[in-house]
Amino acid sequence: MDTEAIIRAMPKLEQHVHIVGSTRPETLLWLAQESDKSYLFGSLEDIRRFFRYRDFPHFIQVYTMVDDCITRESQYERLTYEMLESDARCNVRHVEAIFSANDHVRRGLDYGLMLDSINRGIRRARRDLGVSCTIRIDLVRNYGPKVGMDVLDWIEEKGDNVVAVDLGGSEHDYPPEPYEEVYRRAAEMGLHLVAHAGEAAGPESVWGAVERLGVERIGHGIAAALDTSLMKRIAEKNITIESCPVSNLRTGAVKSIEAHPIRTFMEEGIRVTVSSDDPPMFGTDMNNEYMTLHRGLGFTLEELFGMSLDAVDSAFLPEEERRRLREEFIEEYGRITA
Repeated sequence: MDTEAIIRAMPKLEQHVHIVGSTRPETLLWLAQESDKSYLFGSLEDIRRFFRYRDFPHFIQVYTMVDDCITRESQYERLTYEMLESDARCNVRHVEAIFSANDHVRRGLDYGLMLDSINRGIRRARRDLGVSCTIRIDLVRNYGPKVGMDVLDWIEEKGDNVVAVDLGGSEHDYPPEPYEEVYRRAAEMGLHLVAHAGEAAGPESVWGAVERLGVERIGHGIAAALDTSLMKRIAEKNITIESCPVSNLRTGAVKSIEAHPIRTFMEEGIRVTVSSDDPPMFGTDMNNEYMTLHRGLGFTLEELFGMSLDAVDSAFLPEEERRRLREEFIEEYGRITA
């Protein structure tokens, strides 16, 4: 096998991918027709043009329009299955999927029915494709900590396959500190803690997530590279950064792939993993993320596989499951590189 064939065949684990952000263009056409919004898009080419962004706020506007097209809880089964189908094609073995529940509850959908629909898609993908998946709930910082507490109530009542909480949304307008009590309660509930930080705001956003929310992982974390003491703190606390290089390029969080700080993080002793974030919206997938690091930043096979193992080691899975996956990854990588 040549190097790029090995990258495609390499076993992977995805830690940061949004279910709605995984909506395929043809599926978005279907959703628009189902929701009487077919006037929005006349063709797949219209959608491809729609998935081009001026900046991060524009991306949020586009994402919100996709949310508007989801009008039935049952639609989540197809969205989830197709997300996992795309990951399975990239030899991803386990996925941690992000579900922004209140985005749809506030539009009139039922949380429990949506969760059931997501889990049906997950079970079907496990059976058909051999890929497993857990769920983390994005509290969406725009709605405020009171709604965050409401979402924790929903999870407490029905938390099937929910392992973590996250804090996405408009980071530049909504800092993490007001969520301190929400995150304390989530930890008491046994949920793992993640926050989007340093994607569309500065180092202060990452500091807040690290020191006030007590996160175990940071989504994106780009701005942390601007503060050496912050990077040292992240490394000391053994916090993992979930890096999404192509996403950061498409939203303008970095100006070029060469400017991405992922290698800086690694050199500072920070554990880094690689994910696709919103793959159809950014024209990417997990193979492309790994290939982009190889072609654009000179990452070697050993470095890329090391990040695969780091994703396993920092996954929100029982220790026995992590150990089993790690052994499987090492065995398979040895076989494909022999």
